[in-house]
Amino acid sequence: MTRRTVVGVPREIKKDEFRVAMLPVGVEELTRAGHRVVIQQGAGLGSGIEDSDYARHGAEIEPDASSVWGQADLIVKVKEPLPQEWPMMRRDQTVFTYFHFAASESLTKACLKSGITAIAYETIRDLKGNLPLLTPMSEVAGRMSIQEGAKYLEAPFEGRGILLAGVPGVLPASVVVLGAGIVGANAAKAAAGLGANVVILDINLDRLRYIDDVMPQNVTSLYSDRHNILASLRTADLVIGAVLIPGAKAPRLVRREDLRIMPKRSVIIDVAIDQGGCIETSRPTTHSDPTYIEEEVVHYCVANMPGAVGRTSTYALCNVTLPYALELANLGLDDAITRNGTLSAGVNIRNGKATHPAVAATFNLPYSAPQNS
Repeated sequence: MTRRTVVGVPREIKKDEFRVAMLPVGVEELTRAGHRVVIQQGAGLGSGIEDSDYARHGAEIEPDASSVWGQADLIVKVKEPLPQEWPMMRRDQTVFTYFHFAASESLTKACLKSGITAIAYETIRDLKGNLPLLTPMSEVAGRMSIQEGAKYLEAPFEGRGILLAGVPGVLPASVVVLGAGIVGANAAKAAAGLGANVVILDINLDRLRYIDDVMPQNVTSLYSDRHNILASLRTADLVIGAVLIPGAKAPRLVRREDLRIMPKRSVIIDVAIDQGGCIETSRPTTHSDPTYIEEEVVHYCVANMPGAVGRTSTYALCNVTLPYALELANLGLDDAITRNGTLSAGVNIRNGKATHPAVAATFNLPYSAPQNS
């Protein structure tokens, strides 16, 4: 017989975050399976989902976050718990969300101390080695990076005053993409579609061969080494930071002094900021205050880019998270991670121990396998 789990969905409180972790169809699926779903009042409004939409499908609407956290066995979120949420976490609780622990030692310590089981969307791997819960948000962020980059290249936003596409008789912009994964490929495709000249760099030659096969002629693939990065930066109007080591801090590919060879008022969009950023001068920003200037280069380092397009992002995210949430609710944590190695790879912290190798290595913590913790 299926166990009865209380699934909680609090409202996201990160600044300018408009996503929600559950759709009405998810409520219907969970309640049909015999579970309770408690959702904080107004949780879905940023994505255009009314409380009545949830209630109609069986959700219980709670007035505040403490009511949701206090009842739930399984918390389903979008972004990492913020300091005001830490006191509500408890030892017998599983929290399923994007954590990006490598970017925050204080968050890591808080989750270790609380005793929760922290399952991170961004480290779940499928049997092909892909990151299915990171992929849709990477697709959004990659496409958005060009949209935002084009805007901040405009002079009123302190950019160079360059149109990505150029016009007849005037060269298009030069776009450099660091990393040829999901973010990088989507960024390159969007920039190329607008008519920019694109260089995309990566250390994976097989991935570069694939990029070379599928991209249009205005995209050039280049092996990522120090010299090639510097050569690309010299003419870059727009740089997209799109590197990822799952669970670990992003490598710093561009140093402060490197910015001095870039054209003045060129733009950097560091999508890797969730994992600490791949540009030395990057620091997290928000949608309401997204940019700053260092070394005469405009930096855009918003840590929750997809949150700005909440409706698109919510539907894309919930399409892939719901099956895992159902599995956790139906089977319980122990059986779920024992039966599903994909889900087990997402367990970053359990019972006060670091259960993901990259998280343990980042903070010099002892590593413990999730099943043994």
